[in-house]
Amino acid sequence: MKPKRDTTKKPGHLPLSERTAYRRLEDVVGCKWSAAVLAAIGRGVTRPGQLERFIPGISTKVLNERLRKLVDYRLITRTEIAGKVPRTEYALTATGVKLNAIIESIRDLDEEHDAGTEP
Repeated sequence: MKPKRDTTKKPGHLPLSERTAYRRLEDVVGCKWSAAVLAAIGRGVTRPGQLERFIPGISTKVLNERLRKLVDYRLITRTEIAGKVPRTEYALTATGVKLNAIIESIRDLDEEHDAGTEP
């Protein structure tokens, strides 16, 4: 388990290790398609063709790039299922489930703010 950062003292600069972590986060969350792909998989849409139909406007190329990136960051897993008609399915990892919950919370907050119904 990672030690918690001490937020009481102000560092003179942002450490490289933290900047690298932020870059990874920006690469995933900063892409307009990554959140949609994570949300779709979190809702049970697991196959590439289903994902492409479920997410309006995403191209096959972009979907494949995002799926590869999310697998590389270990936010989703890729399973190839052999058979007469082989297929591929994706699922959220434990970290992907946590990130998806955060993204959904942000989406809910945005909807509340937009509707003017803040608690």
